[in-house]
Amino acid sequence: MLKSSKKVDTNRYELEITIDKEKFAEAVMKAYRKTVKNINVPGFRKGKAPKNIIEKMYGESVFYEDALDILYPEAVEGAIKEADLKFVDDKIDFDLVSIGKEGVEFKVKITVYPEVTVAEYKGIVVEKNAVSVTAKEVEEELSRLAERNARMVSVDDRAAEMGDTAVIDFEGFVDGVAFDGGKGEAFSLGLGSGQFIPGFEEQVAGHNIGEEFDVNVTFPEEYQAEELAGKPAVFKVKLHEIKKREVPVIDDEFAKDVSEFDTVDELKKDLKAKALERKKKAAEEQVENAIVDKIVEGMTAEIPEAMITNRVKQMVQDFAYRLQMQGMNLETYIKYTGSDMAEFEKTFRPQAEKQVKMRLALEKIVELENIVPTEEEINAQIEKMANDYGVTVEQVKNAIPTEEIAKDLAVNKAIDLVKAEAVITEAKKTAAKKTTTKKADGEEKPAAKKSTAKKTTKKEEEKAE
Repeated sequence: MLKSSKKVDTNRYELEITIDKEKFAEAVMKAYRKTVKNINVPGFRKGKAPKNIIEKMYGESVFYEDALDILYPEAVEGAIKEADLKFVDDKIDFDLVSIGKEGVEFKVKITVYPEVTVAEYKGIVVEKNAVSVTAKEVEEELSRLAERNARMVSVDDRAAEMGDTAVIDFEGFVDGVAFDGGKGEAFSLGLGSGQFIPGFEEQVAGHNIGEEFDVNVTFPEEYQAEELAGKPAVFKVKLHEIKKREVPVIDDEFAKDVSEFDTVDELKKDLKAKALERKKKAAEEQVENAIVDKIVEGMTAEIPEAMITNRVKQMVQDFAYRLQMQGMNLETYIKYTGSDMAEFEKTFRPQAEKQVKMRLALEKIVELENIVPTEEEINAQIEKMANDYGVTVEQVKNAIPTEEIAKDLAVNKAIDLVKAEAVITEAKKTAAKKTTTKKADGEEKPAAKKSTAKKTTKKEEEKAE
């Protein structure tokens, strides 16, 4: 039962909560049943001592703490709901006022959502980028498609060159002694990839298939194996195979191989249409971002640190999940990047802060406009999520509370509302103005170029730029 609720600081409320004697007595009995099996009392078998005997022996308050632990979560949750407050995090300050046969009274201090105000959010003026796809962009897209369909082919009529892949056996020696990790067989080495010690790949280039030769290099001073750092080494190498990357010729046969089209012209039209669609989508997203940015600029709220911290932790968890899908864990990733968890979390903070502000501003608009998704919209969203993730509708419902799905839908509807009410102008490309001079009679004419113009130096060009 909520006895009182009062604001004690920015985003902090103190709730006074009472638990009546009947409910507390039930919890004491539950605590007794839960712990009696571990209690030894002379004259009774272990776990069989009556409650009143244990209380006489250890004091009547012996089960009070466990009883309060049983009731505490439900009591606090009920009080927060009764006070109509939005709780931010799990950090609660607890203060016990009284506890006994007559019941319990305690106080908690909690952090709540901030009070948010938003400025005018209707009629926001934003520019939308004009989109088009040039012939050059289509050619570049076609080239990238050819690059993606390149294949490795063996070369046997020339020596290895930088950019090739050389298949080699190698073994490394320092002071004439082979060292651990310095041997490999049939290893595919990209010449110019930087996989091996500086200078190694360049010395493989120029050799032919079947040649055996020495590669002389020096380990870097900062090499991870301290026993090898800074030391000269000789690698015995045998070149087995040379491969090069072959990009296919872009013709009608290529179009048939990589698409459902019969000609390059048809493929180009499709690439252009898809590129235009991507640009249109990006332009729409840019408009939405610009609108939301302006709403956030006009928002006032003292945001609790806990909200940003919680969002950072969620983003880190999402990142860890994506790494897991790629077969790596977060601890290994952080180790490889030479960072630690604290530094890693800092990288997410700016984005987390922005996302929290956006969410608060849009939720305020939801409240002001009384936006409530329909049951049909919620069910449609659940079905979409089930299809996207390849699970059943019931699995989605069990994993994500329906209220959270409804909140997200309401926020999206708020974005749609402010976008529909916005004044969206299309950005115009600025054309360069022609410089003119005036004739004596006032008529304008193009400015004449100097025939003896001095060459502009590089520094002057950079300065002008």
